[in-house]
Amino acid sequence: MRKAGPASADKETVYNRIPVLRAERGVSRRDLAAALGVHYQTVGYLERGEYSPSLHLALRIADYFEVPVEVVFSLTPFPRIGGTS
Repeated sequence: MRKAGPASADKETVYNRIPVLRAERGVSRRDLAAALGVHYQTVGYLERGEYSPSLHLALRIADYFEVPVEVVFSLTPFPRIGGTS
């Protein structure tokens, strides 16, 4: 995983829907982390955009939620749910 620093934030920001997917399915950070074989804090870092996942981890997360990887991750912000913009 790469830490997103101030100089690289614009170029390497990876947006994700991990919190939304976890909430929809009632999955805790600890449960997701255990299923992925990572520390639960790693899930928090990913959710907050403090780290970008490796390709392997991104694919494992998508597989866990049974969705295509582009449903979980994007290089552009996801539209707000229920928003007018």
